[in-house]
Amino acid sequence: MGINVDFRKRYYNKKSDKKKGKDPVFLLDTKFDVGNELVVLFGRSGSGKTTTLQCIAGLLEPNGGKIVVNDKVYFDCHKRINLPVQQRSLGYVFQNYALFPHMDVRKNIIYGLKGWTEEDKDKRVREMLQLLRIEELENNYPSQLSGGQKQRVALARALAPKPDVLLLDEPFSALDMVVRMKLREKIKEIQRELGIPILFITHNHVEAFTIADKVVIFHEGRVQQIGSPEEVFYKPKNKHVAELVGLSNIFEDSLALDEDETSRTLTLKCGNLQVIANKPDNKVNDKMAWGIRPENLRILPLIDKRENAGENTFTASVKSIVNKGASKILALEITEHENILIAELANQFFEDMDLKVGDDCFARIEKSKIVIF
Repeated sequence: MGINVDFRKRYYNKKSDKKKGKDPVFLLDTKFDVGNELVVLFGRSGSGKTTTLQCIAGLLEPNGGKIVVNDKVYFDCHKRINLPVQQRSLGYVFQNYALFPHMDVRKNIIYGLKGWTEEDKDKRVREMLQLLRIEELENNYPSQLSGGQKQRVALARALAPKPDVLLLDEPFSALDMVVRMKLREKIKEIQRELGIPILFITHNHVEAFTIADKVVIFHEGRVQQIGSPEEVFYKPKNKHVAELVGLSNIFEDSLALDEDETSRTLTLKCGNLQVIANKPDNKVNDKMAWGIRPENLRILPLIDKRENAGENTFTASVKSIVNKGASKILALEITEHENILIAELANQFFEDMDLKVGDDCFARIEKSKIVIF
């Protein structure tokens, strides 16, 4: 049981382009399998995430391939199967909620229960109100609801018909942080309780890596990597994935030198910058790429060079400081190598160091924190 996706969708500038044989301006070629789990589709805007959901839902028709949900064929190009939306057992929650303004909460939830008896409708509405903890909102209209309440009603309406799969397209993007956190937990609770696949689109790193059982990374219409949050976050397969999961310090075309089997380390050289890193589990090639997250870059004061100098430690100059709220983002130029590193420091540590633009410091790249791909 689960979702099996393997299809292609092409977009052309004009309808006539296809007839003239012109190449499509965008080609989505996506393939992944998921079970009864919460799966986050993650990637930049325009990478194909929403198109993927719309093809699964039947709102768009792929140009080829196959879509199967819980062993039921939704789309098969070769067999000419393309089930209409109403025959696909799924719930879809849009970014703007899409509630009917002229209907109260109860009627919004009932809307998808066509063919049910009045008794069964009433029972199911009660179950949904209780599941989403919105019993007191039953007779309210959308205009009387907060953003978080609207989102809960939209979820209740999507879940009411007992769908085989739930599709969520950036459902929390318009909500504040506190409400988002509460609804994240509610989504995970719903997935565990109902045991159905949930596909969840988000651009939020925290959201992606705190709620997902599995993450599917999209880039320019292709699935780049599939895995657990830990696998994708700590072992990105390429530069595109690395950038998406927050590695802003990336060094491409680095030469792998001086492998040490005893310490399981190797030296990576990019231009005139050399660092020692833990040897990766995968095969070491002549050229590799590596990166380190801003929050994993250690900043040390220039008090005692004998104390602070050491492995992967470089003298650096502060080029800029950006306030991120709870932390500061520093652009550091490595003095001897003319490379720029981005570091993120907690406010307390930043204030203790009393750094200003133009100040010098040590930047240490911990070998255990280096990600090689």
